[in-house]
Amino acid sequence: MRKIIVFITALLFLTSCNNDESEQFSYENPEIGLDIPQDFPELNSFVSTNKPTKYGVELGKKLFSDKRFSADNTISCSSCHIQENAFADQNVQAIGIEGRIGLRNTPSIQNLAFLKFYNLDGSKLQLENQPLVPIITHEEMDSSIMEVIEKIKDDATYKDLFWKAFGDENITPERIYKSIAQFEYTLISSNSKYDKVKRNEGETFTEYEAKGYQTFQQKCASCHSTELFTDQSFRNIGFPVNNDSNEAGRARVTGKMEDYVKFRVPSLRNIDLTAPYGSFGQFETLRSVLDYFDNGVLGADNLDPIFKENGKRIPLSEEEKNNLIAFMKTLTDTNFTKQ
Repeated sequence: MRKIIVFITALLFLTSCNNDESEQFSYENPEIGLDIPQDFPELNSFVSTNKPTKYGVELGKKLFSDKRFSADNTISCSSCHIQENAFADQNVQAIGIEGRIGLRNTPSIQNLAFLKFYNLDGSKLQLENQPLVPIITHEEMDSSIMEVIEKIKDDATYKDLFWKAFGDENITPERIYKSIAQFEYTLISSNSKYDKVKRNEGETFTEYEAKGYQTFQQKCASCHSTELFTDQSFRNIGFPVNNDSNEAGRARVTGKMEDYVKFRVPSLRNIDLTAPYGSFGQFETLRSVLDYFDNGVLGADNLDPIFKENGKRIPLSEEEKNNLIAFMKTLTDTNFTKQ
């Protein structure tokens, strides 16, 4: 009789274990539908191969804020990409571990699902390939992906999230990159005053904003086009040049001198929150950028035709500058920045 009781107890224990194991595999991880705004361009083709999911995004957000990604555990992705600054920061150039100064100004992170290129020089075509760059860069995190995995592999929270997101606890570089990209794909900014005016949601431009929009369409929209407010092209617009010998702009990727110090046209969305401006923070304010365009930019063989064919400048009156700034401030999306 005792043997029978022991056998039944053992059977119940095994059944319980099997039930626990099956419960671990039973997590539903539904896709998160991206709210694609009207008139936005097509999604990057790689989004369809790594669609955001409930737990993939949750995992990616946690990884994005984990300082263990850096060699000395002091810098995370979110250290430089700060939400209230449209996921940029207010430093002239990015600051990494031990106060090391990076090559470039920190770009904002928004509407990445719609971009064709990533990084200011367009060195990455797929968002999933981008996170490794700051991890291994000496001036940023100065670590390695295997070092990161070693730090987090025994973290119970991560084990749970990787299980929920991918079906088991295995932490791999690919899964880290995919989950961070899933989180970043959800960072869509499309609810500014400008958007509400365009959607006829009860907002209207002030007189100065309306005039600024008119000037923008005349003198800015050829580069800052589409609802992303960038045509995603690479241009040399005659900004002061970074003296760092490692900087060559787009030419770092293509190896072509005609691409020297060309950079991807930045989006103007949330531009009021992302100062300083320029590839290495050359300008403190929007006004200083407009003054520079008005006074005349640096000449170069590959200077963009918009400047080369117009005396190396975009002439702007003081009124036009004030109105342009008023309009650009309507591109601030406080829902996105959680202010």
